[in-house]
Amino acid sequence: MTQVLRIFSPCITLAVVVLLWWAGKVLFEVQDFVLPSPWSVAQAFLVDPKPFMIGCLETGSCAAIGFLLAAVFGILAASIFSLSRRVEQSVYPIALLLQMVPLIAIAPLLVVWFGYGRGAIVASAVIVSIFPIIANTLAGLRAADPKLVELFTLLRAGRIAVWWKLSIPSAVPSMLTGLRIAAGLATIGTIAGEFIAGFAGNNAPLGILVMTGLRNFQTDRVFVAVLLAALVGFALFALVSVSSSLLLRRWCK
Repeated sequence: MTQVLRIFSPCITLAVVVLLWWAGKVLFEVQDFVLPSPWSVAQAFLVDPKPFMIGCLETGSCAAIGFLLAAVFGILAASIFSLSRRVEQSVYPIALLLQMVPLIAIAPLLVVWFGYGRGAIVASAVIVSIFPIIANTLAGLRAADPKLVELFTLLRAGRIAVWWKLSIPSAVPSMLTGLRIAAGLATIGTIAGEFIAGFAGNNAPLGILVMTGLRNFQTDRVFVAVLLAALVGFALFALVSVSSSLLLRRWCK
């Protein structure tokens, strides 16, 4: 019964949200270009689904690539920081500062460095999603049991041996948490990058479809693109979450 409720609760919530959306539009007589009806949004997708499906593939691929790059460089950076306090003190504040700077301020520089298109968009996804991986992985690497660290020291194990055989295994749960957070952020960074560096045309990503819909006052198409972007982000997050759960369950055994 609990599993059934867990499955159907989101569906019921979604149905209630759609019902309130439709009721609000009807009761307050909101015009379509301000708030389209749920049926108008569904119709905008069904009439011409191809651009939206292509947009999903473009946005999803950039988000996935950005996430994978963030995972590789984030785990590598955290590993280096855990082995060298001096490097951490020199580089970690820069990573923290980069996380605090609004992406919209950095995006024009990404266009200058990588040009318009996928390069700048992927870089945007990496910048947004890399810090949670670094922070969580580093915290996990530093969370090894002090008694075990002392035991390794008594056995005259070197720093690399302690890091490889003790720190990394203890960091796995924290690292997976960071990856789950980053998976949700990767799509946000991708859409933000598409607003600045996206390319129009037959292979336009979802961010460009949003911008095009706004310029043409096609709010129904904007809603479709936004909802699909949310689904792309949820799909990436769900994939990483399921993979993390399976890996953690196997790791604990």
